[in-house]
Amino acid sequence: METGRTGGWTPYSTTISKEAMDLFNKTKPIGVNYTPLAVATQVVNGTNYRFFCNAHVVYPDAPNDAVITQIYQPLNGEAHITSITKV
Repeated sequence: METGRTGGWTPYSTTISKEAMDLFNKTKPIGVNYTPLAVATQVVNGTNYRFFCNAHVVYPDAPNDAVITQIYQPLNGEAHITSITKV
């Protein structure tokens, strides 16, 4: 994870660390295949992650969508998805 100033977002990077991928895979919802293409982070009281993803609903001929999946990892506690936004 690239570090920046507290509260500011890093630029999106297509190099996604193992730590970030593990976090994403641990929290992703079912029913849609999400493929992360880039990630940005924000250090707050914990870390926010914004994953730019290709989303594909799991049914025949479903269209692909671009989405931002935001995940919050608190300093202590479980990471969780805070939003999924179609872009």
